[in-house]
Amino acid sequence: MQYLHTMLRIRDVDASLHFFRDLLGMVEISRKDSEKGRFTLIFLAAPQDAERAREMQAPMLELTHNWDPEEYEGGRNFGHLAYRVEDIYATCQHLMDNGVIINRPPRDGHMAFVKSPDGISLELLQAGDALAPQEPWVSMGNTGSW
Repeated sequence: MQYLHTMLRIRDVDASLHFFRDLLGMVEISRKDSEKGRFTLIFLAAPQDAERAREMQAPMLELTHNWDPEEYEGGRNFGHLAYRVEDIYATCQHLMDNGVIINRPPRDGHMAFVKSPDGISLELLQAGDALAPQEPWVSMGNTGSW
């Protein structure tokens, strides 16, 4: 068995790409528009997985945009996606500076949670050992659900 991808249905391609590609730094691997099926598939990979994703079509995140309007709920019911980051504080600061709410701040220097524009929880984990706790993260409370 080989893990291939996780599929998320999205409402707004631009908002989702801004979040996953521009803010989190994921790389677009491929895109397919289906006129007949009225959908777009966008496959992304974490930068360190991009080469492997191009060669093996895995591991990736598939963003599915159905052209006909639909409401998607239950991002929390889905669970979460998890990504390892080089500097959890810098990543969270970058996201926060760009309007993303840090639902569970990295008070421990190891773990944080944010949500995509469609309400999907993302767990961000510090690569290697946890960083030393520091402000403003130590004093920052949780916001909403994660």
